Amino acid sequence: MTVATIHDMNLELVDRVFLVTTGSSGLGLATARALVAAGAKTVIACQDEDELAPVVDHLGGHDSAVALAADLRDPATPERLTAAAVARFGRLDGCLLSTGTPVSGPVAVTDQDQWRDAFDAVVLGPIRVAQAAAMTMESGPGQLTGTAGSIVFVLTPSARSVIPGESVANTLYRGLASTVKDLADSFGARGIRVNGIVPGRIAIQDVGLESGRRGSAERMRIRNEAEIPLSRYGEPDEFAAAAGFLLSPLSSYVTGSLLTVDGGANRTN
Repeated sequence: MTVATIHDMNLELVDRVFLVTTGSSGLGLATARALVAAGAKTVIACQDEDELAPVVDHLGGHDSAVALAADLRDPATPERLTAAAVARFGRLDGCLLSTGTPVSGPVAVTDQDQWRDAFDAVVLGPIRVAQAAAMTMESGPGQLTGTAGSIVFVLTPSARSVIPGESVANTLYRGLASTVKDLADSFGARGIRVNGIVPGRIAIQDVGLESGRRGSAERMRIRNEAEIPLSRYGEPDEFAAAAGFLLSPLSSYVTGSLLTVDGGANRTN
């Protein structure tokens, strides 16, 4: 199957600068790779310091990428990341805000510390980064065109519908979906757009590992694909193309929206 990528499209991303959190693997890395291929620069936030150099090399070196060890739960992280973008590349045009997966389990077996930790990582941390990014973009070069920048939150299917056994994700991502609309209202007059993207099952390593925990990965995948109207998992490049569109000037009249990238699996409006 041939998948169209950002590089195949003209999304006007050349020399624009984007911040990508949790960008050392999975969908974050796929998006960062696509942005760089389209001519953009990236600042990558990684929790694991051992991943810094490999990520930068993977993205073409220091001319196109900077990677910082950063924990979204740390209140100092937003200023560090936005300052790094301006110091290295002179501007910031947008950010893709994704996090790790919160703990699974029903409410009855999830303790308060796990709830607090997940809230800091999934909700409060990304909101802090969004606020810091908005301040940076508002005073940057993009403001001269009336489109200061774009902020995209990566959500999970639980933002659309309740997933059994995922009480923390169900609660936090539904709240974060509402925050997307609230921030869009708050930042709109400043030329900053805020959207969310909801990926379904994407064929990345993390998906295979999760499937393996629950039984045969191949059997699980066949069963899952039978429930997807397009009858297959998505490719990382397909997610990256959707994210790149939301980050680009071509989506200049799109804000406060949730874009679902799941092959039609979601059954809610």
